[in-house]
Amino acid sequence: MGGVSTLKDSAEAYGDHYLVDLHGCDASVIERVEPTQEALLSAAERCGSTIIKYFFHQFSPAGVSGVILIAESHFSVHTWPESNFAAVDIYTSGDVMQPNIAISLLQDAFRSDHVEIVRVTRGKIKAKADQPHE
Repeated sequence: MGGVSTLKDSAEAYGDHYLVDLHGCDASVIERVEPTQEALLSAAERCGSTIIKYFFHQFSPAGVSGVILIAESHFSVHTWPESNFAAVDIYTSGDVMQPNIAISLLQDAFRSDHVEIVRVTRGKIKAKADQPHE
């Protein structure tokens, strides 16, 4: 899987927000809470995050939304099984977590045939040298 950078400027920003579009997913996986929740929790744990709480909701007739609050920030998922699509957000505010591992695990778990990733650096902080002297 290409396109995921693990380089982080954590000293210069509050965190990185990964917007992950998973296309061609197996509808039988992403239509129900149980496999979706299991995949997201496993990915969160295996990429080095610390899970605090989580909540997932089953839509009728199918589809799931869920969020995992982690010490490093959060994971969220929204699925559209009728379109074989899942949208995942991973926001991390530290350098311990490895989002690329989570993304790869989710691609495998959801059986996605195409992944698009956008990385947004959140809250860039100016270097101290750029700050006015007091």
